[in-house]
Amino acid sequence: MQTLQKSLVSAALCAMAWHANLAAQTATTETSTYEPTVGQSGKDVVWVPTPQALVDRMLEMAELTPEDRLVDLGSGDGRTVITAAKRGATARGIEFNPDMVALAKQAAKAEGVADKAKFEQADIFKSDFSEATVLTLFLLPSLNERLRPIILEMKPGTRVVSNSFTMGDWQPDESDQVNENCSAYCNAHKWIVPAKVAGTWKLGDKELVLNQRYQMLSGSLRDGTNVIPITEARLNGEAIQFTAGDQQYTGQVSGKRMEGATQDNTAWQASRE
Repeated sequence: MQTLQKSLVSAALCAMAWHANLAAQTATTETSTYEPTVGQSGKDVVWVPTPQALVDRMLEMAELTPEDRLVDLGSGDGRTVITAAKRGATARGIEFNPDMVALAKQAAKAEGVADKAKFEQADIFKSDFSEATVLTLFLLPSLNERLRPIILEMKPGTRVVSNSFTMGDWQPDESDQVNENCSAYCNAHKWIVPAKVAGTWKLGDKELVLNQRYQMLSGSLRDGTNVIPITEARLNGEAIQFTAGDQQYTGQVSGKRMEGATQDNTAWQASRE
């Protein structure tokens, strides 16, 4: 009997010790914080945080509003997503490193915006971010160029803002530099996804022929045998402007139709098949 009692006591003590050790390990895991290192390797890039001053300027350039849906590609420690959420926008970060995702979620919770700032562990090239009205990124030029055809298929008017790096031959609509509280990677570039307008349009009894290179346009306005080259022609999302002869045209594109007014407030409409 004593032997049995000793065995039971020994077993109980072992069980208690095991549970105590497990609890200690769990507590250590819960209280330990992952600390990323600037320059650490990632899937396609090394991690360098965007200075907060530049995050603020990028969101200003994007003209972010509470109605916007922001997606940050390669969201790192989550600061861009969290800042957007604190400004009222719905924001989502896509990050390949699961430790960074966990860190960003903790930060969003600490800032009280976990309901608006969401993070997911995923490959940006295998993710759907087509719902974004604002897209932010801090990626190498080669990655930006890989993303470019995907971005150009997004809804016209989507604002894209990049920390430092450009999009190849797609020239930015706006660029800026932060000079205060920023010592490296202090430039921002903004693009607005243009509507697709290349082709032949019927404008009243005239024919408007448009060639398109991203947001820049060229072409002519044809009236019978009279061909007038267009100048100062470009897009700003779905907004279009061009000059033909002494007439300046401004308007809005909506699919296969566009309409607007000339500088003397004469209304015009154009359509294509």
